[in-house]
Parts: sequence; C-alpha cells; structure tokens
Amino acid sequence: MQTLLFYIQIGSSALLALSILLQQKSAGLSATFGGGGNSYSSKRGLDRLLANATIFFAILFFGGAIAQIFV
Repeated sequence: MQTLLFYIQIGSSALLALSILLQQKSAGLSATFGGGGNSYSSKRGLDRLLANATIFFAILFFGGAIAQIFV
C-alpha cells in the first residue's frame, strides 16, 4: 500500500507541474502596474481543461500526502 501511495504521489506531482507549466500566461507582472488589458475573462476550451486538471492533480497530490501520513 505504501508503494502504491508513493507512485501516486510521484505521478500526481509530475502531472501537477506539467499542467501548471502548460497554462497560458495571459497576465504577467506588467498587469499589476496597469499594463494588462483583459485581466478578467472566462476560461474556454483548453484553458478550462488545464485549469480543471490542475485542481484535480493538486487534490490528488494533497490527498496522497495525507494518506502517506496515516499509512
């Protein structure tokens, strides 16, 4: 069981990092100082899929970390 949790932790961390890196960078630091135009827009298509995947992998990663504490 501990080995399975270990592999879930490794896989979810790699997929979480990948899903974060693949997200579109629409507003950087320049938007903080007034340089950005459309800051608030709804996510569509691939952006929505990547955002949902990031949330899923974060929950999976966190759940795996908590499960490893109790096993």
